[in-house]
Amino acid sequence: MRFAIDYTSEFKYPEAVWDSQNLLRACPTTDARQTLLHYELKTVPAARVHSYMDYWGTRVDAFGARPPHDRLLIHARSSVETRPTGPMAAAPAWKRLSEPAFVQAHLEYLAPSRHTAWNEALRAEAERRAAPAGADIVGVVLSLHRMMGSSLAYVPGSTTVGVDVNDVLRGRKGVCQDFAHLLIAMCRSLGIPARYVSGYLFSESAQSEGEPEVECVKVKTHAWTEVAIPGAGWWGLDPTNRQEIGPRHVKIGHGRDYDDVLPLRGVYLGGGDHKLDVCVSIRRATAAQQQ
Repeated sequence: MRFAIDYTSEFKYPEAVWDSQNLLRACPTTDARQTLLHYELKTVPAARVHSYMDYWGTRVDAFGARPPHDRLLIHARSSVETRPTGPMAAAPAWKRLSEPAFVQAHLEYLAPSRHTAWNEALRAEAERRAAPAGADIVGVVLSLHRMMGSSLAYVPGSTTVGVDVNDVLRGRKGVCQDFAHLLIAMCRSLGIPARYVSGYLFSESAQSEGEPEVECVKVKTHAWTEVAIPGAGWWGLDPTNRQEIGPRHVKIGHGRDYDDVLPLRGVYLGGGDHKLDVCVSIRRATAAQQQ
């Protein structure tokens, strides 16, 4: 599927600000499942943009606005083509998780991080949910994945960024970031590497049963999980929607948790409290509409 994506962030300040420095992660990645076709970034005031790949492999656009301004507009346009990958067919033995080469390659996705630090109760719940699958790694991950939909309620506004993942398990509700963090914490607590993914879902809501009938939708940043399966690579799962990642998912980047792929981070001098408006739209695109 081809999509055209428009991302806009607009900051408004009660007084002039200056020396605004920003890091933006809005460019879709290119990997085995999707290809970036076009990307352009414009800002008002105009700024020189320095782009680089961060430690985790996500593109970062760094830019600053030094002259005084009471409004900062960030507009990124991109087009991307996604492809289906098919269901997970691997069936590796559990002992492969402890192979030195595999562990060394995934160390940072095995350790607890700020948003995925688990307690003993969470680990015990993960073990209980995984027990029926025995030594089947894929079966264990699927059991944990299904648990998100059967035991947690998707409730917009019920949590804030930074909520303790153990509180999410106790409260049994959250939003897509919480679902992703909880699945990551459960997998890591059992020795299965997992990472956080930030992107978009072509859907009329964060919870979606299927492809929307409309050609263009307004969306918010979506989050899901990728799990490392020995011998098969990274496997994408959307615990909010209880499905494997498919052509309607557009990936921007990944990291240990939300903090590593925060869409926009910045600092500025002066101005007082700001007002921020963010708008992201995705529409189906043909080859002739790529740019």
